[in-house]
Amino acid sequence: MGTLEYSVYAIITAFILGLIFCPVLIPALHRLKYGQTEREDGPESHLKKSGTPTMGGLAILASFFVTSLLFAKGNADGIAVVLVTMGFGIIGFLDDYIKVVKKRSLGLRVYQKLLLQLIVTFAFGIYVYKTGIGTGIYIPFTRGYELDLRIVYWAMFVIVMLGTVNGVNLTDGLDGLASGVTLIVAAFFMIIAWAANSGITMVCGAVIGSLLAFLIFNAYPARVFMGDTGSLALGGFVAASALILKMPIFIIIVGIIYLAESLSVMIQVGYYKKTKKRIFKMAPIHHHFELCGWSETKVVTVFYIITAIMCLVAFLGSKYMF
Repeated sequence: MGTLEYSVYAIITAFILGLIFCPVLIPALHRLKYGQTEREDGPESHLKKSGTPTMGGLAILASFFVTSLLFAKGNADGIAVVLVTMGFGIIGFLDDYIKVVKKRSLGLRVYQKLLLQLIVTFAFGIYVYKTGIGTGIYIPFTRGYELDLRIVYWAMFVIVMLGTVNGVNLTDGLDGLASGVTLIVAAFFMIIAWAANSGITMVCGAVIGSLLAFLIFNAYPARVFMGDTGSLALGGFVAASALILKMPIFIIIVGIIYLAESLSVMIQVGYYKKTKKRIFKMAPIHHHFELCGWSETKVVTVFYIITAIMCLVAFLGSKYMF
């Protein structure tokens, strides 16, 4: 039985587990009053979402972790990606817990969140170094050319990890947006991992199945939000998968939505500090489109389509690599 077939079983298993965990978790979050507080300066249509349970990422992590234990045990790369995903998920959980339970709206302080993210990144970096994955990265559309970055690789490593994690976090602002976009990205990495005969193939399948189940409850109108518990974990998964496969540059292509969300915030903040004016009606950019008159579902659908097209572009860019 090939790894692709095992991955299909992983998708189905994680999906079934997600369908079990979500209906159990959502009422529990309601009872505990772990609800989302919408920002008052946000789109007016979002105010009705206040009180919707957050920390739904716990269901994603539970189905993902159990499935990974069943299908990825004994594979070092797969386990590494699982541990990175869970590590960032724990950071996200702490952030959510402080926001929702301790009623401190900002959650973890910036330096606390950064320090914890650097610890997980450093631990993963040690694994990459010890296992001899190397400091080479594949360049898209070059028939498998591998560029050895040497010492520069480690600076890029940190940027890719932190940038991707926080990019996915910023994308989680509309019903089903981060979960659906990451589902498509995970499918891309699963196919590439299968072609490369990588041990992370089944881990990608576990993410896909977990997100398929979660989307049933997270699609508009959402009954639960993933919170930082889910978004930071998914960012860790995407970054770790790309680095294991030596494809960090491909995140710019398949994760174009993550990049756009991050850049829109940086541009907005930087421009406002200089001119006291705004380029976008609101950042991250998904809110800009909402305030331009797009419905929430239209923004999400268009972002899905863009991600799917860019994954196809990335597939062409990786055609001769494996």
